[in-house]
Amino acid sequence: MAARATVALIGRLALMPDQIADPSDLRGDCAQCFGLCCVALPFARSADFAMNKPAGKACENLQADHRCGIHADLRAKGFSGCTVYDCFGAGQKVSQVTFGGQDWRGGPKERARRMFDVFPVVRQLHELLWYLTEALSLAAAGPVHPELRRALEETERLTRQTPEELAALDVAAHRQEVNVLLLRTSELVRAGARGKGKGRGKGKDRRGADLVGARLRGADLRGASLRGACLIAADLTGADLTGADLIGADLRDTDLTDADLTDAFFLTQPQLNAARGSAGTRLPGTLTRPAHWTSGR
Repeated sequence: MAARATVALIGRLALMPDQIADPSDLRGDCAQCFGLCCVALPFARSADFAMNKPAGKACENLQADHRCGIHADLRAKGFSGCTVYDCFGAGQKVSQVTFGGQDWRGGPKERARRMFDVFPVVRQLHELLWYLTEALSLAAAGPVHPELRRALEETERLTRQTPEELAALDVAAHRQEVNVLLLRTSELVRAGARGKGKGRGKGKDRRGADLVGARLRGADLRGASLRGACLIAADLTGADLTGADLIGADLRDTDLTDADLTDAFFLTQPQLNAARGSAGTRLPGTLTRPAHWTSGR
C-alpha cells in the first residue's frame, strides 16, 4: 500500500506544468517527506524555537519514521516557529522525485548533504509555483496569463533538474524574473478591486511599509498593496482586505479577528499560521483556518 501511494505521488508531482491547478499539490505532505525541514534548515533559540539547531543536523524531536514527536504540542513546548512553516510541497518533491525515494538516513553522507542543499532551492521554486498558479486563476490578470503560463512551465522544469543542477541554480535571478510578472498581476487585480468600492484607504500602496503595531482596526484596505509590509502585532480587527496583495507581508501576531480577506491574493498558509484570527475572519477558499485561532494555543 505504501509503495503504491509513493508511486502515485511521484506521478502527480511529475505532472506537466499545465496540469498543476490544485493548490493542495503545493502544500507539504509530511507522510511523503524524509523530515527535510527538520534536518536541512537551521534555527536559533528564540521565542519561536526552544533550542538551537544547525543546518544538516536532525532536530531532537524528529523520530525514526520522520515524524515529529511533539507535533500536537509544538506551540506549548516552544516551537511555534515550526507551526508557521510550509515547504509548499518541496519536501515530498525532493524526497520522492529528485532523489527517487532514497532516504538521507543510512545512505552515503554525500547524498544527505546534497539533499539538504537542494531542499531550500526547491522550496523557493515551489513557493513561486504557488504564486504563479494563483495568478493564473485570477481573471483580471488575463492580459499576462500567457507570460505567467510560460513562467510556470519554466519554474516547474527547474524543479525537475538533477541535484547538481539545482544546487548550481541562481534562484534569486529566477525569482526576480517571476516577480516582474507578479507585480503586473497585482496591478491588474487591484485595479479591479478598486473599481468595486469606495473609501479613502482603498487601493493605497503600502508596499514595504513599517506597520509594526499599527492600529488599523476597521481600516478600508480594499485593493491595497501590502507587498512586503511589516504588520507584526498590527491590529487589523474588522479590516477590509478584499482584493489586497499580501505577498511577503509579515503577519506575525497580526490580529485578523473578523477581518475580511475575501479575494485577498498572494496570501499563503504560513502567513495565516503566524497571525491571530477568529471564526469570523473571512479567508480565501484555498487556505485553511489555523487551529490555534479557535483553540487559543
